[in-house]
Order: sequence, then structure tokens, then C-alpha cells
Amino acid sequence: MRSVIRVPALDPKYKIAVLAAKQDHCLIDLLHGWQDRRLSVDIITSVISNHYQSPENEVIRFLEMHGVPYHYLKTTAENKREEEILELVQNTDFLVLARSYGEDIINIHHGLLPSFSSSNPSKQAVDAGVKLIGATSHFVTERLAAGPIIEQMVERVSHRDKLQSFVQKSENLEKQCLTSVIRSYCELRVLPIEEKNTVVF
Repeated sequence: MRSVIRVPALDPKYKIAVLAAKQDHCLIDLLHGWQDRRLSVDIITSVISNHYQSPENEVIRFLEMHGVPYHYLKTTAENKREEEILELVQNTDFLVLARSYGEDIINIHHGLLPSFSSSNPSKQAVDAGVKLIGATSHFVTERLAAGPIIEQMVERVSHRDKLQSFVQKSENLEKQCLTSVIRSYCELRVLPIEEKNTVVF
């Protein structure tokens, strides 16, 4: 990954697209951060998901209320619908992956990378008897959960915490971590260096 120097406008505002997964807690937090103007995001151009959401779902109703297009694209191992996704996001400044799903793409992972990179890191953490759990935000590369790390947040756990407690704490960390990274990125404080590293000012 090359280092890139970006010169900001006096009051930069960004257009982003969100690729969402089945778990929607990060997406909901991001939408409220945008609505409350806590983020330097002017427009959310679209939300794209590979999981169907009912029209009565609170996320869908929120998007309709604010005029944000929602696109459901069913994907398979043979057809990732990549061309359609690229068409939908071509007029955005960067992409946000609100859970795992070239241009800058930011992902949030519900585990402390590089450990526990599977799809169920909370179960791995419980089984390993760890005393710290976390969430990791990173740039997306071709290798799964292996892009340059931008931010990590942690919380202490103990033998008294069960799996559900691990999951709840991880979800809270995910929301905080993703919001922090989007704010840092929009404020031009994230600089990728070399292949596996970043500097955050």
C-alpha cells in the first residue's frame, strides 16, 4: 500500500457508502452519528447488504426517512456481485464495511487482530481464556482481516464473563472503534505507510 498525502479543504465533507452485514449494531450507530453530525460525513450515498431486511426493520425505515437508498444484493461463493457493488459506490469518497463483507475501504472486525480472525472471535476468546477482548478497524486488502490496522479498542474480561458477555462487550467496542476511525479518516489523520502499517495523528 502506498503512502498518500491528502490536502484537506477548510471544512471537508465526505460521501460514503456502507456495506452492511446481518448484524446491524455498527450500522445503526454510524447512521445516528451521521444524523447527529458527529462525523464529517455529508452524504451516505447508499447502504448495501447481502442480507435481506424487512421493510418494517428500523434500519430500513430510518434510511427511507432520510432518503438513503438501500440495496439488497444476494451473494454466493460463485457470485460476489462485485461489478454491481462497484457501480453503486462509484461516486463515493470511501467505503465503510459495518462488519465483514484500490479505493479506501475501512472494515470493523469484532476481535483483536491478528488474533481471533475467524467469523466467531468471541467464542475463540472465551475458549482461550483471554483477559482482554477488543475490536479492530483496518483497511481492506485481498487477504481476509489482514489489512493495515487503523485503530484497536480493548476491554478487560475475567473468568466470570460468559460468551454472551463477551459478545456484548465486543459489539460496544466495535461501535466506538468504527466511529473513531471514520472521524480520524475524515479529518485526514490516517496515513497508510508501507504494506501493513498506518500512522494516526
